[in-house]
Amino acid sequence: MTIWVNEQIDPSGLVYACIACCDETQAQSCHDSFLKNLSDEQKTRGWSVKMRTVDSWEEVPVSALKLA
Repeated sequence: MTIWVNEQIDPSGLVYACIACCDETQAQSCHDSFLKNLSDEQKTRGWSVKMRTVDSWEEVPVSALKLA
């Protein structure tokens, strides 16, 4: 099973928001939304957005909103 994990990461490297789901289209929509919602000031300060895949729910950060 492939699970897409979207993370919004603050300048210190901490995950600020995380959403995980099994649907690639939904994951891409989430990723696009995370990017769109970062202000220019946040980007300048080092905020980032990352999308990655994992093979099991055990690999998803515990704080993630999990969409099935």
